Amino acid sequence: MTRAVRPSLDTERALWRAGHRWVAGIDVVGRGAWAGPLSVGVAVVHAGLRTRSLPYWLRDSKALPEDRREIVYGQIANWCADAAVGHATPEECDVLGMTLAWRLAAYRAMAMLEVRPDAVVVDGPWDLLRGRQPDASSRPPRCSEADLSGVAPPEVALPEVALPGVVLPKVRADATCAAVAAASVLAKVVRDRFMRDESEHFPAYGFERNKGYPSPQHKIALRGYGLSAIHRRSWAFVADLPWR
Repeated sequence: MTRAVRPSLDTERALWRAGHRWVAGIDVVGRGAWAGPLSVGVAVVHAGLRTRSLPYWLRDSKALPEDRREIVYGQIANWCADAAVGHATPEECDVLGMTLAWRLAAYRAMAMLEVRPDAVVVDGPWDLLRGRQPDASSRPPRCSEADLSGVAPPEVALPEVALPGVVLPKVRADATCAAVAAASVLAKVVRDRFMRDESEHFPAYGFERNKGYPSPQHKIALRGYGLSAIHRRSWAFVADLPWR
């Protein structure tokens, strides 16, 4: 088993040296889920932090088991200068598509910050905050946007947020950049808690275990019960259901 990489402050230090005191990391969770929100975490760190200050188990959220994520969540919240998690609902994911839903959730998270970042590091190759999105051939394949093909992107009312002048897309930033790793854990824990709470209302789907992602129990429940109120309805898996 490959050991998870521990993130560093190298990216943040480069931005601090360039004069950006408050650096934020942004990451998303829930892109591949069939149910539940799309959640974006934002974690802000201030200039001068040292490597020894990092929470010991800080990692990309996908590299941590659920119980450890819950433990490190509090450490990360105390380590950051500010942090927030924003969401896009399943309905918004269906209507807007995942790119615009990501941007909406990110803006909602940034609108909750009291500390305004001077620079932002975004996990991935594109600056989605400012609308520089991939072409259609590069979009995530799981999301079906067939109902939006050939039409203009829908209008979306974004919260009023003053974006920093520097938005740095970085591939695998959730594994290598401390602020982005922190954002990934915050978003994952908040979303997982939401899905555990929702499982009480929709017990057949096993949301407390699968968090809305495909699993054998989830697939069997969909065949028997159809879609719940928190399922995404525009995705390809819906086409094979006996009723929608």
